[in-house]
Amino acid sequence: MVTIGKTEKYINDEIARKGGLLFALIDPVDYKSPKEAIGAGQQAAEGGADIVLIGGSMGVQGELLDTVTKSIKEKVSVPVVLFPGNISTVTKHADAVYFMSAAHTVKKMGIEALPVGYIVIAPGGTVGWVGDVKLVPRDKPQIAAGLALAAEMSGFRIVLTDCGSNPKEGHMPLEMISAVAKSITVPYIAAGGIRTPEQAQSVIAAGAGAIQVGTALQSGGNLKQKVADMVKAVREGGKKKV
Repeated sequence: MVTIGKTEKYINDEIARKGGLLFALIDPVDYKSPKEAIGAGQQAAEGGADIVLIGGSMGVQGELLDTVTKSIKEKVSVPVVLFPGNISTVTKHADAVYFMSAAHTVKKMGIEALPVGYIVIAPGGTVGWVGDVKLVPRDKPQIAAGLALAAEMSGFRIVLTDCGSNPKEGHMPLEMISAVAKSITVPYIAAGGIRTPEQAQSVIAAGAGAIQVGTALQSGGNLKQKVADMVKAVREGGKKKV
């Protein structure tokens, strides 16, 4: 019998209710200090982010991860989820983790494991290089769709496609996003290269249930307002799906 945890249920329910969600990724290594990373997480939640993700880099672990996660969780009301860069990106202070490894540690800490099928699309960026991933070509939507369906049929209850952090090619082609979305029935998160509200709206409208944004939130200016603008666009893109 499959047991759905609190965070996973929240994702399912909110996609059904809103049509599209925004996951704000805070990578503590990309900030000048833990205090700045914590502030970014708080501003993202205040701007309307549906989930605050923490992680991304291989160096996010230990005391830094504990401090940032615990502090952000104390300041926000939305789920705080780990996006692990390696098997050490785990802390008991998070609500859940994109489950990719460290099974015994996750179980021991009592963190909710989100069963995420992770598909990396060209160019792949750092995640593609570190993971030595066989990248899905951007002009082969049927391959991405087939992998997504295989992930769902293998028991993964969430699918994430990621083309890497801030790729010069931009986000995944909308044709590929649509093909993936049509091939599966589980929540679908699209990540990588989504820089503007207009792009966020088009990705959600193409079929993604949620977008994952990190680099676009770090380019200076009012982070809270940036998130609010992205969230507004995401909701607009999801209207027809509600």
